[in-house]
Amino acid sequence: MNQSSVVITGMGFVSSIGCDTEAVVDHLRRGRHGFSRVELRQGVDLPIKVVGTVPGYAFPSPDVRDWVLPPESHVDLCREPSLPPHGVYAVDAVEQAIAQAGLTSDQLGDGSTGLFGASSGSPMLLRHHLSVYDKDGSQRGHPLGVVRSVAGTLNFNLAARYGIRGASCGFVSACASSSHALGSAYDEIAFGRQDRMIVVGAEECAAESVLPFDAMRALSTHADPDMACRPFDQARDGFVVSGGAVALVLERASLAKRAPLARLVGWGQAADGYHVASPHPEGTGIVTAMKRALQFAKVDEAAIDYVNAHATSTPAGDRAEALALRSVFGAARPAVVSTKGLTGHGLSLSGVLEAALTVLSLRGGFLPGNRNLKNPDEACEGLCLPTESMDADVKLAINNSSGFGGANVCHVLAQP
Repeated sequence: MNQSSVVITGMGFVSSIGCDTEAVVDHLRRGRHGFSRVELRQGVDLPIKVVGTVPGYAFPSPDVRDWVLPPESHVDLCREPSLPPHGVYAVDAVEQAIAQAGLTSDQLGDGSTGLFGASSGSPMLLRHHLSVYDKDGSQRGHPLGVVRSVAGTLNFNLAARYGIRGASCGFVSACASSSHALGSAYDEIAFGRQDRMIVVGAEECAAESVLPFDAMRALSTHADPDMACRPFDQARDGFVVSGGAVALVLERASLAKRAPLARLVGWGQAADGYHVASPHPEGTGIVTAMKRALQFAKVDEAAIDYVNAHATSTPAGDRAEALALRSVFGAARPAVVSTKGLTGHGLSLSGVLEAALTVLSLRGGFLPGNRNLKNPDEACEGLCLPTESMDADVKLAINNSSGFGGANVCHVLAQP
């Protein structure tokens, strides 16, 4: 296995902070968030007022005749009746990524290319289809109701659309899902099973996707989009859900047609073994995941310039990760930023989104800032937490993700 042989050659963004690379970089550099006030249930005054919306897209009901797509979208809803809303996002992100990587239809379909997806499915469509079955009987339901709503819908739809004959799999580990997909895609290439992999994470942002987290008291109830998401800050009160999709193309370096955007040099994972929904208070799982990733990549912690933290803006999660970072890095003090202060929390999408944002920092020579960080939690003592974007030569970075059940993943990324 050649650990230096896996490169990222294509990226695609359909996100709350932009639907192309230029817009995303502009938001990161200027510290502009992608949040809006919304009415999740028409006429109902809910405590959740703010989400991360995707510009140009709207999915106000399960009826595709109500859906709004931007003119540049590659999706023809009349021809692709099995696509859920987040599948629409995913297609447009994948189209950007494969175009940047210069992949041909022959390469996509010759068995040397695989595709890994990550999402929670479409709770909106699942609820709709089940209500039809309850009211009218199963024979009156949508014939594609299963494949357009369950968690595997991304890989079902995308593998069929692009003629994928290599590895195809969906990952479901909550907020670590697309990070597991990205790490496993690395393995497929590094161990010689595939020449290239497409990794895509996508989520929609309907009431059915958002409100269950309110029942857990995990969401911010702040009504001001400018202040709702505050990772690492003492006043944080929960996260802001966002939707969209991000796709990355990973390739064996010797086969890539285009110059690499970055290298994926290793990854690690570990579970907390502690609680179904809460992180270990000392962040033991993410400590182990980071140490395993650095050891596998043969990188000393002192060489890391930047950490894209998972920190979602919840009191327990941010504190646990801060303690974990202090444990791993000690006096090394890399810059630590949670980009969720700008993007919101994309759930299954977040890992691949933040890996892609880290690539932009590696390529662009800058660090984003921790938006809304006024008074850091005392657990952050000793961490370097920039509050404004700044120019920086970022040579090596790590990207952290954590999910329910204490699932923790860390990627190590480097300049080409």
